[in-house]
Amino acid sequence: MENPLFKKLPKIGIRPAIDGRLGGVRESLESQTMNLAKSVAKLIAEELRYPNGKSVACVIADTCIGGVAEAAACAEKFAREGVGISLTVTPCWCYGSETMDMDPMIPKAVWGFNGTERPGAVYLAAVLAGHAQKGLPAFGIYGRDVQDGGDKTIPADVQEKILRFCRAGLAVATMRGKSYLAMGGVSMGIAGSIVSPEFFEDYLGMRVESVDMSEFTRRMDKEVYDKAEYQKAIQWVKANCKEGKDYNSPKTTRSREKLDREWEMSVKMTLIARDLMIGNPKLVKKGFGEEALGHNAIASGFQGQRQWTDHFPNGDFMEAILNTSFDWNGVRTPYIVATENDALNGACMLFGYLLTNTAQIFADVRTYWSPDAVKRVTGHKLTGAAAGGFLHLINSGPAALDGAGEQTIDGEPAMKPYWEIDEAEIKKCLAATTWHPSITEYFPGGGWSTRFRTRGGMPVTICRLNLVKGLGPALQIAEGETIELPDKVHTVLDERTNPTWPTTWFVPRTTGSSAFHDVYTVMNNWGANHCSLSYGHVGAELISLASMLRIPVYMHNVSDENVFRPHAWNAFGAADREGADFRACANFGPLYGTTK
Repeated sequence: MENPLFKKLPKIGIRPAIDGRLGGVRESLESQTMNLAKSVAKLIAEELRYPNGKSVACVIADTCIGGVAEAAACAEKFAREGVGISLTVTPCWCYGSETMDMDPMIPKAVWGFNGTERPGAVYLAAVLAGHAQKGLPAFGIYGRDVQDGGDKTIPADVQEKILRFCRAGLAVATMRGKSYLAMGGVSMGIAGSIVSPEFFEDYLGMRVESVDMSEFTRRMDKEVYDKAEYQKAIQWVKANCKEGKDYNSPKTTRSREKLDREWEMSVKMTLIARDLMIGNPKLVKKGFGEEALGHNAIASGFQGQRQWTDHFPNGDFMEAILNTSFDWNGVRTPYIVATENDALNGACMLFGYLLTNTAQIFADVRTYWSPDAVKRVTGHKLTGAAAGGFLHLINSGPAALDGAGEQTIDGEPAMKPYWEIDEAEIKKCLAATTWHPSITEYFPGGGWSTRFRTRGGMPVTICRLNLVKGLGPALQIAEGETIELPDKVHTVLDERTNPTWPTTWFVPRTTGSSAFHDVYTVMNNWGANHCSLSYGHVGAELISLASMLRIPVYMHNVSDENVFRPHAWNAFGAADREGADFRACANFGPLYGTTK
């Protein structure tokens, strides 16, 4: 089923700015300036994709912008065309405050061509000062090396910054106007599931919608779902979701008849949760026009524990399949669903998804295993990437089946955008996953738990948003890699906790200082019990995204040269970039906040 939220997506507006003096100056620059804009649009279309797999669309101003009249005409065009972020490009001097983008809600950047024939870099400095003075932070893009005036290439360092800005800006623009759907309320006292509408509204530009979990029972009882799709789904499950060992004791083992009913309910819950998020036009013919609309939810969370799971099957299958890049209908966009309605982790999953177009792993940051502890428990001496110990990321619910690492890029384990996943990779992900009757003591209502072991060698990034009273939201990031342990070592460590849950062994990249002194220090500084894991090293993109939203980052291991924030951040302390981030975010306030 196609996700209607991704049918109309924000475009990137490109603003070719020019020296407006007619009589020889402007005329000599028209072609060069407009060609610069076209080159950037070509780069973006070739390199970036929307969550639906289509090339990112750019809108170029009808004319070069030499003053306020043309700036206003450009703004009107961008509004008509659905532009969500803007990028100003110029090879020359322009009149800064007359040509700049003044929309306070749109992330913005300026590329001033580094050439000596015309002072594009001088305009860049002037207009960035104007942005700072007017409280409209903009990213500055300045190439390291001087180019010749007629050079039509975009240097690699400039490309990197343009694409980083665009990825982050598109994520910001895509979230705006969408909803987070809380299915249920607070799960087991977890702070992240105390959903804050103020955070989503002020920082992400999103609504918070809420439905009681009793809506699932109503829809099941009244058959408010597509019965034909249900039959297709249950047959697919029987054919592809292989059952694993039942770890329940003889006293708590459930009957085959009950397990079959749990499968049926789990599949129905999956269809219902998806329909709650995005709607389903097929429900109109069944007489459920209101339910057919959905909640415009780009992300959601399911409370589950304990009010639901004490009586009904848990949401593990529902969450695992929805978060995965495929189901009984084939490959598709993942649906972001947070376990235990941890909305802050759901926001992190949404960040990672919109930056990478790949499925996300929701996980507990469960345990730090030191080399000494591993040696004591298993007799195994850790070496290589694991020599300093590792973190056990194991979800107390499900994780996207993509997380098994059975997709490949250049022969290496990976997690890919859905349009790059082939049928063989789907089968490998399913084969690597077993489904186990949930532990009855945890889940008296039953249900099925996902189990896989993530393959090693994948570059990954974990992140977590935390709300702090008096501070607001703050983000932490850790880049690293997945590792594989010898089978016997894995089994010993895995079975010390619940062996029916998916496991990822993760080693963060350490720096020898601060929160990344060693692996233990990363664990000890993590701000909550959950994290979201993305494929690839996307810490730099997360930092740029956070700065656009005015969310400070208080822990990361991204190299300093890759940190890319609005130019105005330097004014808050160039020698103390972490502190400057906090001060700048506090000064400018949340992107959509009613007060600044």
